[in-house]
Amino acid sequence: MTDHRRQIPRTDAVLDDPRLAPFVLRMGRDRVKAAVNAAQRKARNGEIRPSDVRDETLRALPGDAPRQVINATGVLLHTNLGRAPLSTAALDAIRVAGGTTDVEFDVGTGRRGRRGGAALAALAHAVPDAEAVHVVNNNAAALVLAATALARDREIVISRGELVEIGDGFRLPELLESTGARLREVGTTNRTSVADYAAAIGPRTGFVLKVHPSNYRIEGFAATPSVGELAGLGVPLVGDIGSGLLAPEPLLPDEPDAATWLRAGADLVTASGDKLLGGPQCGLLLGRAGPVETVRRHPVARALRVDKLTLAALTATLVHTANPTRDALRADPAQLRRRAGALVVRLAAAGVKAEAVDTGAAVGGGGAPGVELPSAAVAVDGALAGPLRLGSPSVAGRVEGGRCLLDLRAVAPQQDEDLLAAVVAACS
Repeated sequence: MTDHRRQIPRTDAVLDDPRLAPFVLRMGRDRVKAAVNAAQRKARNGEIRPSDVRDETLRALPGDAPRQVINATGVLLHTNLGRAPLSTAALDAIRVAGGTTDVEFDVGTGRRGRRGGAALAALAHAVPDAEAVHVVNNNAAALVLAATALARDREIVISRGELVEIGDGFRLPELLESTGARLREVGTTNRTSVADYAAAIGPRTGFVLKVHPSNYRIEGFAATPSVGELAGLGVPLVGDIGSGLLAPEPLLPDEPDAATWLRAGADLVTASGDKLLGGPQCGLLLGRAGPVETVRRHPVARALRVDKLTLAALTATLVHTANPTRDALRADPAQLRRRAGALVVRLAAAGVKAEAVDTGAAVGGGGAPGVELPSAAVAVDGALAGPLRLGSPSVAGRVEGGRCLLDLRAVAPQQDEDLLAAVVAACS
């Protein structure tokens, strides 16, 4: 039997890898060598394969900035890739906000102004059904703030079918109970009626919570009351739409939006800014003036406020409605197929075997579960998936049937040249 340790590459052989040259220049040979030695130890211990020592070394070395990744996974809002890519307008706004700006300053009077006034005005304009609006650092924070301000030491009535788990193992029940509120669960996993809610409401009720199951679906023998039905129970109604749609989207008819839920009678609606809205990570609270003002003035709101960069990016996203997420969602499948075919022709000319294939993309980011968007991909050898991820820029695809599919639904047309160069480089 061959001793796998004999297959571990020598230190000098790894250091000669041209991909390590920039790190040697920036960090010094000794620090890079230490990373190589750590990777070799992992190989000796059987934690990685000997052939992975070079890649493990690269993964361990710090970069100067977040690594650019071309999202060719076919998931528009990929949580691990930062969800919504920002628009050019939002990026320009962030560059301005990086200096000193009027984030909390009235340039007309020279006195202190309302923090994030431009962002709040843009949000209110985008959702005229809301009497008032507020912004925090993410949607989970919006729910925490609502529960703390409106239901601490009181009860939140919620359906058992809506006790969701969100990313990284965080669960909605635990999140809400951490605020000092008590959950009053009603109904069953698959069916909950208005009568179930009505029977649970009492003097200790803080509000009824309606949660859209944005990352799963219950089908078959299932039923749940509408927002309009719950709005008539005589207690405040808070709705979590999750995905960040502010108005109806024809391509996603089953995905709720803030305007519709507010018109149906919700007192407060929470949403994410970095999902289908296509903006930065933040949590939106929209609704009647009373509840919004209550949550805005609660002491916890100060701990959950957003910074000037987020406010700038959110304002630009709301004012300039075109953004990469919306473009990807509404991309023409025929145009995607033409782009895939053109890339395959150019790859063939470079000696790379590839094929244009029809495929299906997903919204992702906890939105529109089960919805498949027709798309097109460039299919290359599955062995290229690793080298593509480690390239510059990194390219994230998905491996199916031994092939690496580079789905174009979430790849902007102006990224085609970079994608082409990345595939050619990965082959070499």
